[in-house]
Amino acid sequence: MELLDALKLQCEWGADEALAETPQDRRNAAPPVPLAFQKPPSPRRIPPATLAGPEDAALLAAACMSLDELEAAMRGFSGCALRDTATQLVFADGAADARLVIIGEAPGAEEDRAGKPFIGPAGQLLDKMLGSIGLDRTKARIINTVPWRPPGNRTPTESEIALCLPFLHRHIALIAPAGLVILGAVAAKALLGIEAQNGIRRVRGRWQQVRIEGLPTTLPALPSYHPAYLLRTPLAKRESWQDMLQLRAWLETQT
Repeated sequence: MELLDALKLQCEWGADEALAETPQDRRNAAPPVPLAFQKPPSPRRIPPATLAGPEDAALLAAACMSLDELEAAMRGFSGCALRDTATQLVFADGAADARLVIIGEAPGAEEDRAGKPFIGPAGQLLDKMLGSIGLDRTKARIINTVPWRPPGNRTPTESEIALCLPFLHRHIALIAPAGLVILGAVAAKALLGIEAQNGIRRVRGRWQQVRIEGLPTTLPALPSYHPAYLLRTPLAKRESWQDMLQLRAWLETQT
């Protein structure tokens, strides 16, 4: 009873906690907040998963039902490191309902600055090539295998191509063209696989059938030299002109 009386007396004097075994400096300590007024701890915020792999790119691309949605998804895609070094996304140029899709490799410096594919010297040559068979950019869709410029205009790596390939397939599927023109070894390897492993020279000028994810049937595709290669190797223009004649003959069957 003496202990209870002593405890009651301490409560009457205002004691609200037990004495510690060692002295404590209370001068800088904040007054304790009663439990009734304490805020409950905030739930831990879990950051969203980073889209990083080809599988993530494929899911993101497949969810796009229009070219505008696809462009927005690609601008927000953080899985490709080229996005961090490029100035901007180079999405496409030309008609959104084109019967012919022309596929290059990757943007160069001029394309990176302007945000459009094939506007540098290689693009000017491409315009002349198309004009020679009665085509221009308003009658075709021009895109690249990789939509961000690699540093120093280097060739895209296999992993970079694999990351961007679902977006390329979805772009083609949303347009649903009658056929493709594949310019250069990078684009040929991405879309033709093993047939282009030994270089564009082995497959150029020979129509191929390409399976595009999201389309019910294969598309005819004509591989040819990239205009940048023609600028470095003028003698190859003769073969490229033969490819253009083949393309013109094929286009005449589509009208």
